[in-house]
Amino acid sequence: MKYLCQVWFDGAILDAMTREEKAELDSNSLNYDRDLVESGHMIVAQALQRPTSAVTVRVQAGETSVTDGPFAETKEALGGFILIEAKDLNDAIRVASGIPLAKLGAIEVRPIHEFAAK
Repeated sequence: MKYLCQVWFDGAILDAMTREEKAELDSNSLNYDRDLVESGHMIVAQALQRPTSAVTVRVQAGETSVTDGPFAETKEALGGFILIEAKDLNDAIRVASGIPLAKLGAIEVRPIHEFAAK
């Protein structure tokens, strides 16, 4: 099964880190990604730019509206994601618990819905 591991954390935590701490976090994250590739769990992983770079798109009554920034004001924001292959939810949770940013925020693990081919 495929699972999306959404990485949620407070950007202020990163802002408060020293350059060395950020470099260590980046290194640990890239090393963990390599471990996931080697174990066969990794499908794709990406870090996201800050929430201030986002736009929110809505289509209502045929009209498209675009607003700057994220939809919700919250301290924690989606900072990245890892799409993995895991044998079951317990395996996906084990993988998610190893993500270095789990120590600074939260990892939401959600199964991917597979649509049946027509």
